[in-house]
Amino acid sequence: MRTPALLPRGVEAVVVTSGHLRRLDPHVHAPLLLANTLISAFSRASLPRLALPLLRHLLLSSPLLPLRPDAFTFPPLLRAAQSPGTAAQLHACALRLGLLHGDAFASGALVHAYLRFGRVRDAYRAFDEMRHRDVPAWNAMLSGLCRNARAAEAVGLFGRMVTEGVAGDVVTISSVLPMCVLLGDRALALAMHLYAVKHGLDDELFVCNAMIDVYGKLGMLEEARKVFDGMSSRDLVTWNSIISGHEQGGQVASAVEMFCGMRDSGVSPDVLTLLSLASAIAQCGDICGGRSVHCYMVRRGWDVGDIIAGNAIVDMYAKLSKIEAAQRMFDSMPVRDAVSWNTLITGYMQNGLASEAIHVYDHMQKHEGLKPIQGTFVSVLPAYSHLGALQQGTRMHALSIKTGLNLDVYVGTCVIDLYAKCGKLDEAMLLFEQTPRSSTGPWNAVISGVGVHGHGAKALSFFSQMQQEGISPDHVTFVSLLAACSHAGLVDQGRNFFNMMQTAYGIKPIAKHYACMVDMFGRAGQLDDAFDFIRNMPIKPDSAIWGALLGACRIHGNVEMGKVASQNLFELDPENVGYYVLMSNMYAKVGKWDGVDEVRSLVRRQNLQKTPGWSSIEVKRSVNVFYSGNQMNIHPQHEEIQRELLDLLAKMRSLGYVPDYSFVLQDVEEDEKEQILNNHSERLAIAFGIINTPPRTPLHIYKNLRVCGDCHNATKYISKITEREIIVRDSNRFHHFKDEAAAAAAEGTLHRRRCWYKAKPTRGTSTRHLPV
Repeated sequence: MRTPALLPRGVEAVVVTSGHLRRLDPHVHAPLLLANTLISAFSRASLPRLALPLLRHLLLSSPLLPLRPDAFTFPPLLRAAQSPGTAAQLHACALRLGLLHGDAFASGALVHAYLRFGRVRDAYRAFDEMRHRDVPAWNAMLSGLCRNARAAEAVGLFGRMVTEGVAGDVVTISSVLPMCVLLGDRALALAMHLYAVKHGLDDELFVCNAMIDVYGKLGMLEEARKVFDGMSSRDLVTWNSIISGHEQGGQVASAVEMFCGMRDSGVSPDVLTLLSLASAIAQCGDICGGRSVHCYMVRRGWDVGDIIAGNAIVDMYAKLSKIEAAQRMFDSMPVRDAVSWNTLITGYMQNGLASEAIHVYDHMQKHEGLKPIQGTFVSVLPAYSHLGALQQGTRMHALSIKTGLNLDVYVGTCVIDLYAKCGKLDEAMLLFEQTPRSSTGPWNAVISGVGVHGHGAKALSFFSQMQQEGISPDHVTFVSLLAACSHAGLVDQGRNFFNMMQTAYGIKPIAKHYACMVDMFGRAGQLDDAFDFIRNMPIKPDSAIWGALLGACRIHGNVEMGKVASQNLFELDPENVGYYVLMSNMYAKVGKWDGVDEVRSLVRRQNLQKTPGWSSIEVKRSVNVFYSGNQMNIHPQHEEIQRELLDLLAKMRSLGYVPDYSFVLQDVEEDEKEQILNNHSERLAIAFGIINTPPRTPLHIYKNLRVCGDCHNATKYISKITEREIIVRDSNRFHHFKDEAAAAAAEGTLHRRRCWYKAKPTRGTSTRHLPV
């Protein structure tokens, strides 16, 4: 009998990688070697239906020529297993043949297979039964735990590996390092770096790239830069990691600088490089740089050939406030996914175009047939919140329940924010109790929500509860807290929180925090303190900070300090007509019509357009918008609305209402002033709501500008006359008007509708000034 020759190693490689199985001659090569090679080839080709019959053939071979499977038979089969049941059957077969106790190769393949299917417990059992565990076996277990998001277990297993004296390799370090990011553990990242140095692996390119990536994601940019500077060689992954780290860490100028260094070093960027660069340029506000990135992608064909690149360009233009360019880029994409639509929706919202954002979503639903994903809800719900479209937002909430995304922490946070900003604070509170609260998002939403409704003490109570549950606040938390203190007049508490965020939590204040402090001092009438606070700030005041001071000057009639604030605003943001309007109104309120004419002339010379005041109300699932003064488009019920307003005005006068003409910022006769006041947008919306809803139905009005004092007073009378609860949300606060009869009616309506909460009646007419 001819002795079969062993298959040369080079030939086996050819067979496995190229699939030329005909090169194997059964008369020349050993039958078991031939069978194992065929099994390996079929497994690599993802053809388990051809590999498994070969195993059965080996098991059922003739007693005259037994072909007993060996340790090389099972690993390829385990790699090709398509279900945990198949892996378990192969496990049982290998155990029966006694192939697992002394062979780390087969046992490691079994561990890898179980972890691939998420069977962590079975993987642990197989791993613990191994007599000899080599480094690949430990790596298989570590990488599998990482893939199954068992970060803490992976770190614990690595500690066990160190304790047992097993020295890890490149794969070991690269498996554990991502766990540092998942755990947010900077100390562990430094320890892994030290481990790499100790074992002489810190010069490995793969390890260095992983270290840069982890340091960048943890915000440890100095450490990432030290690793980068100490590398003897760098590849594309190295440059992408360092650029992405600076971009994600907010050091966008450094990210652009690193890109220039990459180009000078002769390394060609890929799509991932341009994605980070596009985001960095958007944060810089560099429109020319954005166009350059777009042109580069067009030359490479990535803008249409890569959907991720196309989405990045849409996002970049939207953040650069070039929403038309974003729309054109979106329209030119041959293929669009749900992320593409979400990016465009978010872009419209970022540019204050909530109605357009909702229109894009409606088009996505009607014409594209794409199912909403998490990002869709997070993009659209803020648009409904902005417009106060409660009924449409409620339908979106119902859809999130239907798709099972209502318990997602990001979606839940947006839903809480929706109900709070639409005046449904009780529903928002109930949803907060049902939402996972292990992150800051839901806490920030509920603190902001109660602050929006003027409950400053309750906002502070939620913050205390947040601390007790071990949730560390972030910079958004303190923005919400400071805003709540501002609107509730809690100046001393606000000072304490501003100091606490720096001393107790190490959070460096940003412009939003300083703007909240200035607003807090200003609302309390402490204008000198507000001005001194601005002068002593360590950062340059932006338009929001000076705008807060100007608004306070308008409230308290300090024209001289208002001039200083407005001069700075005109320099910082010369195209924002709102600041000119504020200064003009301040002059008009004190009767300085020369100053009014001067500001208005300045607006005309710069060809600026005043933002029209509008109010909206949602009735029968339709949002109706009304503009102050002469309507841009005459409403179909214009005459009915005017008759209702005149009738209300007569009843209000009989109850003692006297118009306050100081809120008419035009030098006209008194009869014209009365007509102007009676045609403010919120009154038009209220009259429309009274006409088109059943008696005593609560009305929710949303206004883009501040509610004037006369309209506030008039709405109080209208609430009493119509026995309705009226909630008006303007650009700064909520105004609640509730008569005793209106409260009782609201309670009965909510009970009949089986709503989530029962309103508490109040005695007498009450008016609450609630901040937005």
